[in-house]
Amino acid sequence: MSASTEETKNEFPIPAGVFEQTVTSVEHFTDRLFKFRISRPSSFRFRSGEFVMIGLPNAEKPVFRAYSIASPSWDEEIEFYSIKVPDGPLTEHLQKVKVGDTVLMRKKPTGTLVNDALLSGKRLWMFSTGTGIAPFASLIRDPETFEKFDEVILTHTCRDVAELNYGKELVAQLKNDPLCGEFAQGLRHYCTTTREDYPFQGRITDLMASGKVFDDLGLPPISPEIDRGMICGSMEMLRDTKAALESFGLVEGANNRPDTFVVERAFVD
Repeated sequence: MSASTEETKNEFPIPAGVFEQTVTSVEHFTDRLFKFRISRPSSFRFRSGEFVMIGLPNAEKPVFRAYSIASPSWDEEIEFYSIKVPDGPLTEHLQKVKVGDTVLMRKKPTGTLVNDALLSGKRLWMFSTGTGIAPFASLIRDPETFEKFDEVILTHTCRDVAELNYGKELVAQLKNDPLCGEFAQGLRHYCTTTREDYPFQGRITDLMASGKVFDDLGLPPISPEIDRGMICGSMEMLRDTKAALESFGLVEGANNRPDTFVVERAFVD
């Protein structure tokens, strides 16, 4: 945003039902990916894994898009992980935010990637591509996830190696955290790339079909008696991973009908 926070606030009216929050930190990982944190309203409540609509005060009718909240429900700030789209209606401007700028956030969070939407099980698989890791960044920092599941496997597939860094840093910090590290010992992180060379390569659906992901992790194939799944990524990835889990006998659930896997269908531009 080129205008200062004060100028932006005064130029356009703020829509009803919206929080005005301040950017507290920004970190750019690649020329396509960045994260930022904003202040959290004292009245804002959400479940780890949910998403919320955010926008910028740069127009009379601001553009809002769904963004998964990457921070856990107990965090004092709110974190988002975003792709940069040069001509995206929101991300074209959002990628330029600086500390002290204002971000608009609607007051009602929602989403299906929550612990309540899954039946209890032994092992939870989190399947993500790109910025689809964001809701899982929230869930793996929530002790409730590890109270419900003995083992959590976070899979993250990106085109290039550098695009895996957000997840790698997150998991490393979590396991070494003096407060949260103990409960996260049941977390395993499985990264793959589809373009650059890396020890593990390929789309997660292909790796499930061939059985390689299970061999790599020393685990049996997915079973509806033991395993649960969560999926977040591109529309093609959602479709293919959903079909893969259904081939193992898992059934899609929802907030009002918990079952053995859930899919997030909200997207960023």
